[in-house]
Amino acid sequence: MNLTFLGLCFACFGVSIAEGMIMSSLFKSAARQPEIIDQLRSLLILGVAFVEGTFFVTLAMSFVIK
Repeated sequence: MNLTFLGLCFACFGVSIAEGMIMSSLFKSAARQPEIIDQLRSLLILGVAFVEGTFFVTLAMSFVIK
């Protein structure tokens, strides 16, 4: 098995966990204060963008290393 793709699998697993944690926190915050959902939505998009960006950098590096 190629270790590059094993690392990519771990990165994908980490991205899935991180996005789940972000969404869980968003739902908890929205349940406590529903009037600030617009502010939370913009922070959610920013957080998911950073997490996905990390994944795509890992994906690009796996092809460079290969």
